[in-house]
Amino acid sequence: MKMEIGKNIKQMQGFSAFVPLAFPPKGVFDLPQDILIKAAEAERLIGKLDGITHTLPDVDFFLHMFVVKDASASSQIEGTKATIVDAIEKQIGVAAKQTDADDILFYIKALNYGIKRLEDFPLTLRLIRETHERLMTGARSTHFANPGEFRRSQNWIGGTKPDNALFVPPPVNELQRGLGDFEKFLHNEQYTLPLIHIALAHAQFETLHPFLDGNGRTGRLLITMLLCHRGLLERPVLFLSSYFKKFQKVYYQKLHGYHDGEVGSWLDFFLDGAIETANDSIKISKDIRKLRDDDMGKVQGLAKRESESGVLILSKLFADPIVTTRIVMGWTKFTRAGAQKVIDRFVNLGILQPQGEKGVYDRTYVYKKYLNVFVK
Repeated sequence: MKMEIGKNIKQMQGFSAFVPLAFPPKGVFDLPQDILIKAAEAERLIGKLDGITHTLPDVDFFLHMFVVKDASASSQIEGTKATIVDAIEKQIGVAAKQTDADDILFYIKALNYGIKRLEDFPLTLRLIRETHERLMTGARSTHFANPGEFRRSQNWIGGTKPDNALFVPPPVNELQRGLGDFEKFLHNEQYTLPLIHIALAHAQFETLHPFLDGNGRTGRLLITMLLCHRGLLERPVLFLSSYFKKFQKVYYQKLHGYHDGEVGSWLDFFLDGAIETANDSIKISKDIRKLRDDDMGKVQGLAKRESESGVLILSKLFADPIVTTRIVMGWTKFTRAGAQKVIDRFVNLGILQPQGEKGVYDRTYVYKKYLNVFVK
């Protein structure tokens, strides 16, 4: 399935830039049967995942780790070296070394903002700019990012300048037309199946590359926002960034192929990602449920007073699986000695594992079995 999305046209400055045709192009929804079948299977699995998450107790705690997992993968695609653990340590203020974990934290902030904003505001270019502002304000960037503002100058992908770039997105004078078509496409949800709509939206956004920096992360945020906006998910528990990171080279190749009109190949790759990620998230949800039931049983087997505080702490560990005595003191209002007793009890139960040298002030403790569910 190949069709013309746009053309590379030589500019007055001497380089060629991609000028998109009207979007969506004619014929893009005359999809072959295998793509439609794959889209239906992906939506079935996403529906199954959404149903499973409704059975998870303390689901709001678990959601945070799903978001951290996606934020880490999406940021790593752009060159961030920090991991899930680095991001959590940065969040709780115990980072042992200087990392670029802020990239991950800004992504989390932007995603939470976008999902919340969609509750009472339409998915528009304005909301995309607002989300980009949360993502990029204060963040590490490769260019002057101008957070929340569409670019007013030419950008490019790969190479040192537009003349030798791998891809040159639309020039500024063509960008506004392209963004106008893109916004209309977002609002018309009757074009095609929801997942096809979302896949095309992501590819077209990356083709327009409307910001000076942060386009990849913003485009991947848009996928999650659309999944929730279109009602495929009630809660954000399906994230494709891990799949894109796993097949990063192919991801870039498929997006580049989309520019060249290889629309079917891009849709096929995206839907494979949705299916694999949905299956992974279903397994994660089941593993979480089993681990939660096993460890809750251990805690509830304690004496009444110890059990009550233990249930509270275990629930909070599902959102923050790395803790210190200071953090437990904040959760429970216990003294330092009391908080340490609770932590020691969790260590004895095999729930928490101490990190670093014994006796170090504010030593960290990790809910490793839970963390491992997300970092396999």
